Amino acid sequence: MEKVLDIYKLPYDEKTPVVNMDESPVQLIGEIRTELPMIEGKEKIIDSEYVRNGVCDIFMAIEALAGKRLVKVTETRKKKDWAIFIKEIADSYPNADKITLIMDNLNTHYTGSLYDVFKPEEAKSLADRFNFVYTPKHGSWLNIAEIELNVLKSQCLKRRIPEFDIVKKEVEAWQESRNNKGAKINWRFTNNEARIKLRRLYPSIVIDMTLAIKNP
Repeated sequence: MEKVLDIYKLPYDEKTPVVNMDESPVQLIGEIRTELPMIEGKEKIIDSEYVRNGVCDIFMAIEALAGKRLVKVTETRKKKDWAIFIKEIADSYPNADKITLIMDNLNTHYTGSLYDVFKPEEAKSLADRFNFVYTPKHGSWLNIAEIELNVLKSQCLKRRIPEFDIVKKEVEAWQESRNNKGAKINWRFTNNEARIKLRRLYPSIVIDMTLAIKNP
């Protein structure tokens, strides 16, 4: 946790960008009955019944300090999908010396996935472009990309969308709009605050407090 929080304090540097990555499934939900036309002055009425049309996956990469994000909708969330997305991230930073990529510990999020998809030379070259940093288990709240995914869902996907192509089109439009605005995320939680608010996670702090109580 503290390693991630230290990275968030680093100043913006286009040569060493800090990028967060996360992914999330999205259900494709269609209507069983045709919607009634809206009537002025009344709320929209949606039938409670619906049909499930499967699931797609959304990959999110965001450089919070630059207000830049890359979003991709895929039909699956396999090693191949992750590896190809990693290459797309690398391609979007052609002038970067090293990309620090913060993500969770999902079993596909490892260098080995690159070797499963690309030839060894390309996989090695691609892996060398990145400094992979993992959030701790049960610490997904530390990932800024999770925040941006929630923004995407609330602004764009908080409704029934029946088809993959529609989700893809809507997400692409949202990404373009959000990038044009240069929308950034201002992370404020620091290690000093963590040691106060999450002191239960620090055994030495708990021990010191116990000793202080016993020996005032």
